[in-house]
Amino acid sequence: MSSESQGALPVRWGPRAEPMEPLAVVGVGEVAHVLARRALQEDDARLGAWRGVAGQGVLVLLGAAESLPWVDGVLYLGRDSTAPSLLLPCALAPDVVASLLERALLALVGNTATPLAVLPGPLQLVSVASARPVHRATLVAWLAGEEAVAGRDGAS
Repeated sequence: MSSESQGALPVRWGPRAEPMEPLAVVGVGEVAHVLARRALQEDDARLGAWRGVAGQGVLVLLGAAESLPWVDGVLYLGRDSTAPSLLLPCALAPDVVASLLERALLALVGNTATPLAVLPGPLQLVSVASARPVHRATLVAWLAGEEAVAGRDGAS
């Protein structure tokens, strides 16, 4: 999974007039860890119904809106029909036309990284192109690695 900060692209976000239906949920930092622990409370069938990608400090789960877990601080992402290569915040809209934002972001990262999860403030892009079914062992291993890194960082 790739994750990039793009501070040079000035995009402001405001409330979306009509929220989009969620297709994904994302957690960043400690919220990603809490999201992983919450997901691990589900049975293997539910886990396998989700697809996911994870990287250092970020976890994205994709699935049916009604199945996606909730924890405080997560961001739900949906698809705007005018920018189908992007997963955008369900409740927030960019201050630029979504299709132009899509074009600008694809120029930065290329089409092979799509779909792209777009996380506002500061702008972070996460490719979900490599999303795979979620397996308990993989999620447990990712979380253990994240917690080990957090423990080392906290010990410094």
